[in-house]
Amino acid sequence: MRYLLTLLVLFLSFSSAVVAQTPPPAPVSPLQPSIVTRGHAIVTARPDRAFVTIAAESRSKNSADAQKQNALAMTAVLQKIEQAGVPKDAVRTIGYELQPEFDYANGRQTFRNYVARNTVEVRLDDIDRIGIAIDAAAAGGATTIAGIRFDVRNRAALERDALRQAVADARARADAAAAGAGATIDRVVRVEEEAHFEPPRPMMRMAAQAVERDVSTPVEPSTIEIQARVTMTVSLR
Repeated sequence: MRYLLTLLVLFLSFSSAVVAQTPPPAPVSPLQPSIVTRGHAIVTARPDRAFVTIAAESRSKNSADAQKQNALAMTAVLQKIEQAGVPKDAVRTIGYELQPEFDYANGRQTFRNYVARNTVEVRLDDIDRIGIAIDAAAAGGATTIAGIRFDVRNRAALERDALRQAVADARARADAAAAGAGATIDRVVRVEEEAHFEPPRPMMRMAAQAVERDVSTPVEPSTIEIQARVTMTVSLR
């Protein structure tokens, strides 16, 4: 035991000596010339996924009856959507409301009925079938079909591509600025990605109704833009 304690003391002493002899990295001098540039990039892609918000409303003087009617109405809508080729795991509930409605006259509030509203979001991985799904929901009794939101399935990869291009843009600007100043870049000190959130935008043109029964609602998606912005700091020599 005494032998082990002696080895431990020697090891700790040696480690402390090594740490004491290792010089810390030289700090960056605040007087060292530097350049700060910003880089920006936009990557475009054709959307291959869409989200549609669909709701069904029911009204009754009795709250329980309004709920029951609404359950039947939404079940009919979901059945029609499934028959149109949309899998069940592509539908999720995003809202449910049960509240009273009132009439107002002569400064008085009079109860009218209860309204139950169930709202779902439908994901469509085949955007060519958006119109078919919309028509199916309407045929099932949907009372609201909201704006379409387009997106891309490989968004993460496109975001990384945009980030790489933004960094390259910032570096090219730094090189140009350094050359204009008659200097060269020593090293990149810092790269910061600027917070930028741009949700998929509803970009569509949708007719109010099909001209004929066998013609689905036309939907024309636009291009998705994914942006990245960075700030780069470089030191000069």
